[in-house]
Amino acid sequence: MFRSFFMSRHWALWAWPGAVLIFGGTWYQVQIDVQINDWFGGFYDVVQKALSQPGAVSIDEFFGFLLSFGELAGIYVLVAVFLGFYTKHWVFRWRQSMNDFYMTHWASLRHIEGASQRVQEDTKRFASIMETLGSNMMDSIMTLFAFLPILWTLSKKVSEVPIFGQVEHALVYVAILFALLGTVALALIGVKLPGLEFNNQRVEAAYRKELVHAEDDPARGSEPVVKDLFNQVRQNYFRLFFHYMYFDVAKFSYLQFGVLVPYIALGPTVVAGAITLGSMQQIVRAFGRVEMSFQFLVRSWGTIVELISVYKRLRAFEAQVRLIEASASANSADATTGIH
Repeated sequence: MFRSFFMSRHWALWAWPGAVLIFGGTWYQVQIDVQINDWFGGFYDVVQKALSQPGAVSIDEFFGFLLSFGELAGIYVLVAVFLGFYTKHWVFRWRQSMNDFYMTHWASLRHIEGASQRVQEDTKRFASIMETLGSNMMDSIMTLFAFLPILWTLSKKVSEVPIFGQVEHALVYVAILFALLGTVALALIGVKLPGLEFNNQRVEAAYRKELVHAEDDPARGSEPVVKDLFNQVRQNYFRLFFHYMYFDVAKFSYLQFGVLVPYIALGPTVVAGAITLGSMQQIVRAFGRVEMSFQFLVRSWGTIVELISVYKRLRAFEAQVRLIEASASANSADATTGIH
């Protein structure tokens, strides 16, 4: 999976420079988001001033703020579109490198159960998941590095938080603690999902293989056999649905409650009138960005489970390639020894 792309001379100009370009584009996108966060602070302070002091803000000043946001948003859209377009091409090259690698050894791999599915379907799913999950992970890490110092600085404006009382930089600790507890809890709740997803691919492959053989061999694909194979698919899916049901209850309950966490933490400060509306908006938005970054595993758990399943199948597939290469090397060594 990784060796065929990142360790190949043929794909070197795509693999590493492309990764650097995606990294840089994502970082620039996050920096624009930081500027937008600053804009929110200034804009809502102007709104508060306009509402509390009629006539204190001119219409030109108000629309000037909206125009500046339009400029930032326009740049953000252009970067996001280009980055998304390039990332799709980059990931497809990764998939192509995997396909080329497998087809080089196809004569030795074709006998493996579900070999065609692994080359076509699993590489496609791997590339698709890596495109989404990899981009989200990179964005989460960079957002965390960009917004954590901002939240740390803005936390100085918060006098105290419920339960903890007066703690310096309390909002940072609240975000970390809430995200950590949620991640650990949901990881424990969803611990059975990776195994079920892997088994799901196994029974689907067995069912598909029987149908494919039945197309060419009338003796294959009898009704009792096909029915039994489909029942295995059905039973695994029903188990998967059940486990995802209680996992989703926990996940969405946690995420919905997370919307209220920054407002709860800011409650005493807001009631005391210690911050402006603009500062509150900056804090809530920065808190949300930091919290979302820490919640990457929670929000992506279903996708991660699917990736683990695909990775296991492709890793087992590539293990056969390594065995073939080791066997070929051993035979070559024996032949050389015999000549001498």
